Amino acid sequence: MSLMTGSATLAWTDRAGRLATSAAFARLVLLAAFLLFWEFGAAWWGDRAMVRPLSEVVQALFNRVLSDPKILAAIRVTFLELSLAYGLAILVGLGIGLTIGMSRWAEAGAFPLVVMLYGVPQVVLLPLFILVFGLGPASKIAFGFSHGVFPIIFNVVAGMRNVNQLYLRSARSMGATPLEIFRHVTFPHMVPSFFAGLRLAMTMTLLGILLAELYVSSAGIGYYTQVFSETFNPAPLFALIAVLAGMAILLNELVRIAERRFTRWKD
Repeated sequence: MSLMTGSATLAWTDRAGRLATSAAFARLVLLAAFLLFWEFGAAWWGDRAMVRPLSEVVQALFNRVLSDPKILAAIRVTFLELSLAYGLAILVGLGIGLTIGMSRWAEAGAFPLVVMLYGVPQVVLLPLFILVFGLGPASKIAFGFSHGVFPIIFNVVAGMRNVNQLYLRSARSMGATPLEIFRHVTFPHMVPSFFAGLRLAMTMTLLGILLAELYVSSAGIGYYTQVFSETFNPAPLFALIAVLAGMAILLNELVRIAERRFTRWKD
C-alpha cells in the first residue's frame, strides 16, 4: 500500500511539475497577474475619469453595452463590415499575389505599383474613400479592405518566391504540367506565408474600419468608443475594446483552424 501511495505521489508530482513548466500555465499566470493588477491598481491608484477596475468594466459590459439595443446594433454593423472587408481582402489579395508570383511580366510591371500604393499612408486617403463611397458602410468596408489587402499580397508573393527551385526542377523533369506544379509544389509551400499574411491582414482590416468609424460615422463600435472617450466614461469604453478583442480572437481562431487544415503535410 505504501509503495502504491508513493508511486501515485510521484506521478502526481511529475504531472504538476510538467504543468508548472508548460507554456499554457505561464500564459495563464501572466494573464491572471495582469487582471489582478488591473483590478487593484485601478481601484487604488487610477484616475476614475481615465480608468476603472476590471469588475466595473465587466459590469458595464453586461449592464451598459450588451443591454443597449443601439450598441448591439453597432457591434453587428462593425462585425459585418469587418467580415466583408476581410473576405474581399483575402480574395483580391490572394488573386493579385498569385498572379504576380506566377508571372515574371506581372512581377516586373505590377509589383512596383503595389509597393508604391502600400507606401502611401492610408489615413490620408480617407477623404477620397468618403467622396467615392459616401458616408455609409461601403466607405468603411472599402477603407478596411485597403488596409488588409496589401499584407496578403506581399506574403503570397514572398511565399511563392521562397519555393525551393530543386522541387520545381524535379517536378518539371518528371513531366508535371504547370497546373500540377502549382497544385502540388508551389501552393503547399506558399500556404504558411499566406496564413501569416491573413493574421496581419485581419488586424489591419479592423484598424481601417475603426479609423473610418471614428471620423465619419454615427454607427459602429468606433463611433461609440469616441463618444465614451469624449465623455470620460472609461468602463463602457474598455468593455467595447473587449468586444473588439473578441472579434479579433474569433477571426484569428478561424484562421488558425484553416491553417492547421491546409498545412497538415508539414507534420
